[in-house]
Amino acid sequence: MVTPPPLPEPRTEPDGSAVIRVLSYNVRSMRDDTAALARVITACAPDLVLVQEAPRFFRWRKKLARLAAASGQVVLTGGGTAAGPAVLCSLRATVERTEDVLLPLVPGHHRRGFATAVVRFGGARLGVLSCHLSLDGAERYEQAGALLDRLAGLGVEHAIAGGDLNERPGGRTFTRLTATLQDCRTTTPWGGDNTFPPAAPDRRIDAILATKGVEVLGCGVPLGLPGVTDTDLRTATDHLPVLAALRVPAV
Repeated sequence: MVTPPPLPEPRTEPDGSAVIRVLSYNVRSMRDDTAALARVITACAPDLVLVQEAPRFFRWRKKLARLAAASGQVVLTGGGTAAGPAVLCSLRATVERTEDVLLPLVPGHHRRGFATAVVRFGGARLGVLSCHLSLDGAERYEQAGALLDRLAGLGVEHAIAGGDLNERPGGRTFTRLTATLQDCRTTTPWGGDNTFPPAAPDRRIDAILATKGVEVLGCGVPLGLPGVTDTDLRTATDHLPVLAALRVPAV
């Protein structure tokens, strides 16, 4: 495996702007190797973790808190109250507010939702959204519209969204999102590309998206990142994670 060039380390710049790391990860309700999952998250050293398929049922809060503690994070919002999406954060983040959003339920389909927050890093203020879009194409397209509306409604200049989009680049929903938001992987490729399935990934259905004012310093699957092993990536869950380094301007 080729080792990718180093991603910038998180820091606050003299002008108040912030370099942050954001990880998006479908954890499949933590049904796999949770120790491997925690090791991957820890090695990525994220400031924000946008989780999909967080535990939603029996003792889900305790399970999510245990993952956060094992990976150097705290639970910011989401989980069962957002139908799966969640946000974890490092202690570097100052939290302004959070909101969990349930989307309209289509009979016969899974309930979906968004975990959202507004946070600060140094002088930078950032809207955050974690999502897991529908397997159904028509429903997924409508959820993309709801995602864009929700980001716009956070009342911040700079925002990110990340998650399991259940669609490849070029699809109708993916195109709707990237007409407004940057696909961070396309803007500044780094690391690996495809995210599913982990043993032999042949499609990219997970992404981190950002508003135009956010500078993308690198984004991709953290293959070869120090501390991230092939074995852990295969056994942690049924998706590969997406890691981005971003520079968020000061307010």
